Amino acid sequence: MSSGLSFVLSNTECNARGFGVRAAYGSVSDAAAALRSGSAEFVGGAIGFDSAATASLIAPERLVFSPVPEETRSDDVESVVESLSVTPDAVHRARVEAAVDAISAGRVEKVVVARSLEARLSEPVSPEEMVQRFAATAGDSTVFAADLRAAPGYDGRWLIGASPELLLRKRGATVHCVPYAGSAAKFDAAGVPVPDAAEGLARSDKDLREHAYVVDYLRELLSPLCIEIDVPARPTTIATEHVWHLATPIVGRLVDPTITALDLAALLSPTPAVCGTPTAAAAELIGEIEGPRDFYAGAVGWCDAAGDGEWVVSIRCLELDTAASTVTAWAGGGIVAGSDPDAEVAETTAKFQTVLSALGPVPSPLAG
Repeated sequence: MSSGLSFVLSNTECNARGFGVRAAYGSVSDAAAALRSGSAEFVGGAIGFDSAATASLIAPERLVFSPVPEETRSDDVESVVESLSVTPDAVHRARVEAAVDAISAGRVEKVVVARSLEARLSEPVSPEEMVQRFAATAGDSTVFAADLRAAPGYDGRWLIGASPELLLRKRGATVHCVPYAGSAAKFDAAGVPVPDAAEGLARSDKDLREHAYVVDYLRELLSPLCIEIDVPARPTTIATEHVWHLATPIVGRLVDPTITALDLAALLSPTPAVCGTPTAAAAELIGEIEGPRDFYAGAVGWCDAAGDGEWVVSIRCLELDTAASTVTAWAGGGIVAGSDPDAEVAETTAKFQTVLSALGPVPSPLAG
């Protein structure tokens, strides 16, 4: 077994790293059973978009919870991109139009449609170096990495990124969620700050409706599990490096504190922030429009034997191939009645910037 890095989740609240692989689990149920039986004291890794189908969860040989690293922000990351391709704007517009048509037909109320980007690297980049690149460019987002070896066909592949969105944090009987949905670019195509972008987002009927679906979903699932739950009446605006988001901090106190963070992650993921509503119908539509998502828009995190843990939504991420020479990334946006295809193309372009910043200056207009 390798003694190298196998898992990372690092933010201002938590800096967890796993090394080596003592055991690997290809499903949430297998990992949950290992925690319950005591054969694993900690698991960390990735849950796929379909949490019942795909997972790569690892019990590391060595686990390190260290102090949160000091600020490593850098605007000068050397490029490792040799060539880049992305789903064309016209193709993504057509996907958005198909989603709007499905909404008009009553098939779904909201669906999240994504497009992909593929970059061939000029030289191999190790998972450790890719983590450092995200840490240097992603601001306050949660930097994560997950060895995907436990999933069939994924041995040697990694999911690495910097997610702004906390799916859940569980400590004892307290569960904390911060769903994001509804967004606006901070900068235009020329890199100039968009005036009043945050204020416009806070007043946007389209974005407020999109956000409400996510909050209502989480309230509906968590309320039966909680003695009490606090859900603010209106979202706030939160900035990442490239995008403004609507966010609502939700805090609940669990009736049964033995419910684990892994159980909750599998229950809550995927939320309407990355899937849509109704969930099953939206996921089916996504499969028709995009094809399979696998690990994008799932969750990455950890859970210990006490049931505590932390999970983020696996967005603003890339998949590193077995040769560490090609990466695939994704960016999506929530589509509701009245969504504008051109605006949705612009939104995905802004969201790609997290990955592009980590890769360094790239030969593409997407670099801004």
